[in-house]
Amino acid sequence: MTEIKTHNLSPFDVANWFTCTIDREAGDSITHLKLQKLLYYAQAWSLVLNGKSLFAEDFEAWAHGPVIPSIYERYKEHGFDALPPCECENDIAGETEEVLKEVKRVYGELSGKKLERLTHSEAPGLKREMDSRPKRDAVRLSQGAHAKLIQAIVA
Repeated sequence: MTEIKTHNLSPFDVANWFTCTIDREAGDSITHLKLQKLLYYAQAWSLVLNGKSLFAEDFEAWAHGPVIPSIYERYKEHGFDALPPCECENDIAGETEEVLKEVKRVYGELSGKKLERLTHSEAPGLKREMDSRPKRDAVRLSQGAHAKLIQAIVA
């Protein structure tokens, strides 16, 4: 199996970028659910457009869709409430930031629940698997499987 190259970011770097680019002054917010789905699409777009993952950590298929477990642990206390403002420092630039901007442009106006439905509709087999398991009894979605799934969707 071919090893997937990475941009060597952490999921927290990318999560921070999304939480920092929300226009809170205009009343925009981001929930934990929405953040997880934006991370999923950002990773997918990076894999497809640049042939590189943003970060090495794999997603897991949970009942509410794809989840990065470490991000879940960090933000679970917020439930479905808006996440608070964060420290807005990051070094994301170039092609990586362009991917994130495009993901935000395409998916940023959608709610977390709408994004959840979207991830479920794009991969019916994965949806069945997610729906059949309790939250912590997850299916690991490797980067290779993630890339194949997204390539099949965009083909």
